[in-house]
Amino acid sequence: MAPPSAIHAHRAAGRSAHPRMAAMLAVMAAVAMASLDTAIANTALPSMATQLQATPAASVWIVNIYQLAMVATLLPFAALGEIAGYRRVFLAGLITFTAASLACALAWSLPALIAARFLQGVGASAVMAVTTALIRTIYPASQQGRGFGTNALVVAVAFAIGPTLSSLILSAASWPWLFAINLPFGLAAWWMARGHLPDNVRATHRFDYLAACYNAIGFGALVLLFGEGAHGAAPQQWLPLLAVAAISFILLLRRQRHHTAPMLPVDLFRKPVFTLSALTASCTFAVQGAALVSLPFYFEAMGRSAIATGFLITPWPVMVAIMAPIAGRLSERYPAGALCGAGLLLMCVGVGTLIALPSAASDYAIAWRMALCGAGFGLFQAPNMKAIMHSAPASRAGSASGIVATARLMGQATGAATVAGCFLLAGASGPRDALIAAAVFAALGAAASFARLKFKPGSA
Repeated sequence: MAPPSAIHAHRAAGRSAHPRMAAMLAVMAAVAMASLDTAIANTALPSMATQLQATPAASVWIVNIYQLAMVATLLPFAALGEIAGYRRVFLAGLITFTAASLACALAWSLPALIAARFLQGVGASAVMAVTTALIRTIYPASQQGRGFGTNALVVAVAFAIGPTLSSLILSAASWPWLFAINLPFGLAAWWMARGHLPDNVRATHRFDYLAACYNAIGFGALVLLFGEGAHGAAPQQWLPLLAVAAISFILLLRRQRHHTAPMLPVDLFRKPVFTLSALTASCTFAVQGAALVSLPFYFEAMGRSAIATGFLITPWPVMVAIMAPIAGRLSERYPAGALCGAGLLLMCVGVGTLIALPSAASDYAIAWRMALCGAGFGLFQAPNMKAIMHSAPASRAGSASGIVATARLMGQATGAATVAGCFLLAGASGPRDALIAAAVFAALGAAASFARLKFKPGSA
């Protein structure tokens, strides 16, 4: 008789539409909350700093600690998912995120809020680390592009409505309600996930806690290094971080060099399609990070107000939301290398035309260029996610899922750090130089994506 985990995995492949819809609804609710909480916190920082009597520099840690916790723990949670089951890791992450949201709402001081945000980031990390692996178990192989497209759609919508939702809540209530609103949705998602998420075949090796520590220290130091370097810190401030990151990764690689399923998945990076797909993702999210951080300053220099800038940026996420499900369907018929490459070329052209805008450009002239960038980004997401997941064996889906999330966060961090560096070095022309860097990232990503076309699907 087959083991229970194998039976669950078999049932997942042939799930009817109703259980599949319930399972996806639970997963997407969790993904939406984790995505919203970054945008919501960014918008509400001034209000939180004022009420908690914190300086602007100190209050930035409300955002930074959340991202730091996510990046540091993504790969350990992905590895744990392969051993304990994606369903268990997801449920634990969701309940942790929900409980931490309550702690954020009840925080009485800046240190208390930062501690709660760290715990919230850990919960979000557990959710994000196994999301794409769960989608792979929820949908049959022939329909997984739709699942990945739905995921991209939800992230895009959450990103688009985050600032607006935050402003609406703050207009009617104080900042703790930004976190308290997660409680009913988190509990409802947990209840649905508990009843409908499928299980997966589990690995038999043990979880390596020391490797997890090396990974967390290495990625944590790397994120802090990006921030210090981009803001022009003195060498004595960033050199120790560089040393800590390098030593941690060396120790991690040495410890797991003979492991059949290493936490930092060097076995998967030996597959050209996997490596090129991860590189494509990092470049694309660097484009998004650099462009969306620098564009408000770019539009301000053109005489646009903060409110007008918000409307001018809107076509980007709107087009992502429109294109994401379309790209998911297209990925079931056309190679990811071509679809993502075309998307990145659209982004490169879109950013390039933004750079060439005259200072007296009309709103329409800006809007269609932003829409072009959003369409390109939407065309990239689902096909690339599918390429990463399908280039890894089923037994390593958890680690592949972790790389999907890690590439996104590291790409965004690279883009944001690039903007800070351009502002530091170039002064008034910083926003324009950051957009030039974004166009370069897009061109590099397109080259990496098209390079996949020379490899046959499923090739190592």
